[in-house]
Parts: sequence; structure tokens; C-alpha cells
Amino acid sequence: MTWTAPATPSPTDGPLTGPDRAILEAFLDGQRHTLLGLCAGLTGAQLAERAIASSNLSLLGLVRHLAKVERTWLRERAAAEPVGPLYEPDLGRDHDFNALDPSAAPDDFERYETECRLGDAAVAGLPLDHEFVFRGETYSLRLVYVHLVAEYSRHLGHADLLREAIDGTTGV
Repeated sequence: MTWTAPATPSPTDGPLTGPDRAILEAFLDGQRHTLLGLCAGLTGAQLAERAIASSNLSLLGLVRHLAKVERTWLRERAAAEPVGPLYEPDLGRDHDFNALDPSAAPDDFERYETECRLGDAAVAGLPLDHEFVFRGETYSLRLVYVHLVAEYSRHLGHADLLREAIDGTTGV
């Protein structure tokens, strides 16, 4: 049987008022669910397809990239976990987008979900005002959440177009 990206339950709506953290976590969770929803039901080959001729983007590449983003910003930078890079830096900055193996899609999805779960756990005990220095600039965990939501928003627009080009599905 051919593997397909699993369907995920719809996220519950997050709070519309109240503390910043609950709102930011809910928006990030919603973005994560949207990415998985855009991939649901596609095979590894479809996920690896570069469906827009002018772009090297694929849904599988976006899943791999966002796993790296989750790991880098939440675990490595904000929580200062000594985890190191997800992909070999010597293979290039865009290795996550370019090194696509349709048969490895199940592992890539598992890695993405693991990074989301571990990232959440890594910052769970940190206040939003927690600060860290990266490349000489001071960042807060609050800014990391906003950055992640913005990063997902950008790439979910790409993912919408890719999914439509692959099989005509819209409105996920």
C-alpha cells in the first residue's frame, strides 16, 4: 500500500482574548495544522513534486524546512538546547528544500511532528519575556512566536498554490 500524508484533526479555536501566550500558541498550532491539512492524502511523490515550474518549492520541502525552523528557533535559539542543525550545513542552506526523497516522506513528516512537539516542550517553562542573543541581537520568546507565525503564513501561501497545482484541491 502506498503511504499518503495522514489527515489531521482540525485544531480547536484558540482564545480571542486573554494572555498573549495562549493566543500565540494557538495561532502557531493553527498554522501547523494548516500545513498538515494541505499535505493530507498526497503520496510521497506528489509531496515532492515541484508543481510550479518557476519554483523549486514542494510541499515535502516545506515540511522539511519548517521542521528545521521549529528546531532552530524554539529548541536551539530560545531554549538554548545543544541540538545542532537538523540537516548537514555543508550540504547547503537550502538542503531542506532540495534533497527530496519521496520514499522518505513518512520519516520527514514524523521528524516535523517531533520537532513541533519538542519545540513546544523546550519553551513551555520559559516566559514570553525570556531573552536570548543571536548574531549580536537580543530576541524574546514573544518575538519568536510572532516570527514563526509569519514564517508559516508566508509558506502556507506557497503551499496553497502547490496543492492546487498538484490535484486542484483548494480551501484546505
